[in-house]
Amino acid sequence: MKTEYDFIVNPKARSGMGEMIWKALEPELKKRRITYKVHMTEKRDHAEKIAEALTSDGREHTLVVLGGDGTVNEVVNGIRDVEKTTLGYIPIGSSNDFARGLGIAKEPAEALDAVLHPGNIIHMDIGTLTSAVRTRRFLVSGGIGFDAAVCHEVCVSRWKVLLNKLGLGKLSYAVVALNRLVKDCPIHMTLTLEDGRRMEFPKTYFAAFMNLKYEGGGFQFCPGASPEDGMLDVIVVHGLSVPKILFLLPLAFGGGSIQVLKALPSCAAGASRRKRQSRSPCIRTANLAFRGKACRRLS
Repeated sequence: MKTEYDFIVNPKARSGMGEMIWKALEPELKKRRITYKVHMTEKRDHAEKIAEALTSDGREHTLVVLGGDGTVNEVVNGIRDVEKTTLGYIPIGSSNDFARGLGIAKEPAEALDAVLHPGNIIHMDIGTLTSAVRTRRFLVSGGIGFDAAVCHEVCVSRWKVLLNKLGLGKLSYAVVALNRLVKDCPIHMTLTLEDGRRMEFPKTYFAAFMNLKYEGGGFQFCPGASPEDGMLDVIVVHGLSVPKILFLLPLAFGGGSIQVLKALPSCAAGASRRKRQSRSPCIRTANLAFRGKACRRLS
């Protein structure tokens, strides 16, 4: 049976390049006589509504996102039944951590070719965050504190627009991070594991739970994170001075500033033919980095 594709395109991705790149790729689809429909997003959260409308019929679908990590996040939150959905991606964003973590080609034409002729379709874990008011899915990472504040501010920062125009979009994370380090104060954090153990972390800057090993434009906070093992990797950064953070953050681009300290029991994950969705956000490893001058192993 011939595959039908639904392309969800963010025309404003990377300061308007999304629309230009789509116009360059669409003739190739017509040349190959691909059966497809295109859905252009018009505003924030529109991609989520498009994905929900497309997948609400209970049938199998192949969705292809052309945009950045934010557009991918919206789409995965709109999908009604992840077990019946295959997700393709053509990276156009500033950070492209989703593409980087999965080894998806940077060049749009190469990424399109991989979508149309996939050599490998993985059964990818999906993280979930649940609050009193709603539940959100994520494919790359979730976070509390400094890193979450940076990601949010980048989305609304004028630096992102300027640096995108200069082809340096991912540096917007570094610019915003420096600003947040001056503004933010560390807090006391309690981490509760699935087995009920509680860990106390004074002067915590952030905690991140990673499904892929990259976030924030290429930082490898959890280099061992895998989207296929049914678990998340966790890092807690605490007890550091601002100068130490400034020294260590650049090392994370190569994964050099992170140590995996202790493997914790794995959590169950539900399997499906095309996607695998975690039943709960599971902890795989506790990457408790940089308490003072050394790392501390958990007992």
